[in-house]
Amino acid sequence: MTRAIYVGPWRVDLTVREGIAAPVPASRLARAIGAALDVAADAGRAPSPASIGLILSDDAELADLNETHMGTAGPTDVLSFPVYDRAFPLPPGRRPHLGDIVVSVERATEQAAEGRGGQTGDVAWSAAAELRLLVTHGALHVCGWDHAEPGEEAAMRALERRLLGTREATG
Repeated sequence: MTRAIYVGPWRVDLTVREGIAAPVPASRLARAIGAALDVAADAGRAPSPASIGLILSDDAELADLNETHMGTAGPTDVLSFPVYDRAFPLPPGRRPHLGDIVVSVERATEQAAEGRGGQTGDVAWSAAAELRLLVTHGALHVCGWDHAEPGEEAAMRALERRLLGTREATG
């Protein structure tokens, strides 16, 4: 079942897969996404208002998506699927859908518990903090930020730290 959570001009369409229990309220995850989308809109990377999907899932689904879409075997913590294209304007009054973020709550919880969280993969913090980082990271990807090159990575990581607060984004 999907439910809409409104954060400012943003609608976060939240889907929680059966058997998944997030260690953080959905409203906190939606606010983290909203903050990232505010920055994206200010940077001209996202129209406002808009919607974005957030799917809280498990390792099995992320492994399948990772293999299908990234060509990589095994689970990952977050995948983003941008869909918005400015070349195809919508009728007036329609809210464009930016894309979807799929997060493995199982992987996030494990990474946090084992001290493999944060941007560097060596941060011990709460599963809630890890999930907030992952949804922020996913939202930035939906809006065009990347970390394939060192300069891009530095900019994206700095933005994540700013959005989440220095301590929470780095440990």
